[in-house]
Amino acid sequence: MINLNKIVIVGGGSAGWMSAATMVRAFPDKEIIVIESPDYPIIGVGESTLGGITGWANWIGIDEKDFMPATDAVYKMSIKFTDFYKKDAGGFHYPFGNVFLDGTVNGLNDWYVKKAKFPDLDVADYARTFFPALTLAEENKLSWNESGKLGNFNFKQDVAYHFDATKFGQWLKNNYCIPRGVTVIPQTVESVNTNEAGIESLVLTDGTLLTADLFIDCTGFKSMLLEGALEEPWDDFGHMLPNNSAWATRIPYTDKEKEMEPYTNCTAINNGWVWNIPSWERIGTGYVFSDNHVSKEEALEEFKQHLKSDKMTIHNPDRDVEALEFKYIKFRIGIHRRTFVKNVVGIGFAAGFIEPLESNGLFTVHEFLDKLVKTLSRGTVTQWDRDAYNSATRRQYLGFKEFVAQHYALSNRTDTQYWRDVTDKTFQPQVPELDPSMVVGFNDLADIHINRQRYDGVGGIHCIATGLNYFPVNKNTVDRWKHYDGIDYYEYTKDTWKTWDIFRKLWQEEADASPTMYQWLKENIHNDKA
Repeated sequence: MINLNKIVIVGGGSAGWMSAATMVRAFPDKEIIVIESPDYPIIGVGESTLGGITGWANWIGIDEKDFMPATDAVYKMSIKFTDFYKKDAGGFHYPFGNVFLDGTVNGLNDWYVKKAKFPDLDVADYARTFFPALTLAEENKLSWNESGKLGNFNFKQDVAYHFDATKFGQWLKNNYCIPRGVTVIPQTVESVNTNEAGIESLVLTDGTLLTADLFIDCTGFKSMLLEGALEEPWDDFGHMLPNNSAWATRIPYTDKEKEMEPYTNCTAINNGWVWNIPSWERIGTGYVFSDNHVSKEEALEEFKQHLKSDKMTIHNPDRDVEALEFKYIKFRIGIHRRTFVKNVVGIGFAAGFIEPLESNGLFTVHEFLDKLVKTLSRGTVTQWDRDAYNSATRRQYLGFKEFVAQHYALSNRTDTQYWRDVTDKTFQPQVPELDPSMVVGFNDLADIHINRQRYDGVGGIHCIATGLNYFPVNKNTVDRWKHYDGIDYYEYTKDTWKTWDIFRKLWQEEADASPTMYQWLKENIHNDKA
């Protein structure tokens, strides 16, 4: 049993300082210490976040107008996926927020009936129909929606951020954690002493022995405490998600107003995909790939060619890619069998990692921290509490694994060996372990497609599956419905399609009247910067 009085967090970075901020917010009467080693470089990825980050920020009580200027932050309203279905197939969006169903008679299925009626309808139209703010995002615009023309779009809830993750961690350290009493020890853990209870003490560079009731491991892929000291087994997901490497760089703007997009752009290429993440000062971009299909040297050349191609969001065939600084990152995909073992909890990469698609890195940090706060709130921790935490986090993690894997499983690309391999896998669902509130697993997705024939709009799989031409309703379905119940669904839904035209006109009016994201941020957030 743990009696919680003293918490030691090993590792700085965004995971470490988000952990410290969460702990001091939830348990201000506890002693909280962060060991921030000057000897270990911070990975510095995780620049793209998901919608949950705003709820976490609101809960700990930080104002975006304070941290956004310090972290080069801009807003993110969607994720765009380009060429994931087929090579040169174009792109589709997965926007944030709740679907807008006003005027429909059969929910999301009204669009699929329209698609059955008009086969040439672009799949990108799906998200444009049900997410009013996408009209803004595709034109690099922002609006508070004070006019109400954007339907159910709620700016405070339906956006996330692009920012410099390293700067975000340091901002939390200096502006939130230290002022609230968190102690920082700028030393390196030289060794770890263990006993039956877990970690007995940490031996620091100066010989100090540091004890605690709870240790939070934020040492990244090294997982110094959870794996290194306690030898917790690692469950590898490489059989399902083969990407294990990345090249990353940063590109200067040539025209901020045009190039600062309020969404993450993911483009599939030969042996993986390329991210494009605009922030205030520059654009972060990187190539995620499988080194079992291409060498790191060959991948770098592929990446450089992409940076000069018209597939790049910022098309510049004259870009001097040799002048850019490229960083190689090696990672593993999976999760430790347990992430709370004895008196140690792994957070961030120390717990596990799903590849960067869908921006899960910082997402799992604040989601796991939320579960940890609930677990620790009794003041004591029993084995029951540890087991409950491990069950909840594992279910969520496995659900996210399936969600990310579906982006590949539903693809029809066969143009390279990489794509033939990732689309030819046998995906074994982990249904008993999945968190149904998180995502739709493989079994559920198959059931929706074949039996239920209806998405509920929760999570993002309906956007991803539709963008990959995986529809729960098609022409044969509509014809069969007419045979069974005598309803002509084309006639039944045609008024909905007319209503959508009216809504789209209103959304376009709002977009036309709204400033670009660059203009909005310059006036409201980064008003002292060019």
